[in-house]
Amino acid sequence: MNIDGYNCPDNLYYHKEHMWLRVEGDLCVVGFNDFGQKLAGQIKRIISLEEEDEVEADKPFGTISTGKWSGKLFSPVSGEIAYYNEELDNEPSYVNNDPYGKGWIIKVRPTNAQAEVARLMKTSDPTFADWMRGQIVKYAKK
Repeated sequence: MNIDGYNCPDNLYYHKEHMWLRVEGDLCVVGFNDFGQKLAGQIKRIISLEEEDEVEADKPFGTISTGKWSGKLFSPVSGEIAYYNEELDNEPSYVNNDPYGKGWIIKVRPTNAQAEVARLMKTSDPTFADWMRGQIVKYAKK
């Protein structure tokens, strides 16, 4: 789905802090969505908790910065970080250039995937497009 120029793939789940999630077997792949990366600008650095660290749903697990701006990365689910995308250490621009592919940030082994994923948004949710447009309007004023 494309909402006012922002790519929102239908096969993903979305968190209110502009994170996306894709279920891959027993892991949840997490990244920063297209809207978030465009709002941030050219990403220069990503700092994350490391593999085997615990994350909690709706709590920060890292930061993303452009050099002039820094923001928090929030985990959509609770669990243990199984993998961190080490390629981002040298190529943080993957988050800008391919946010839903090479730009993934962490893979989490969730503690309760079914319940936590179920509370996230999908593009098929009747309110998703309105929520996204509200975010676009909200941040366009800043």
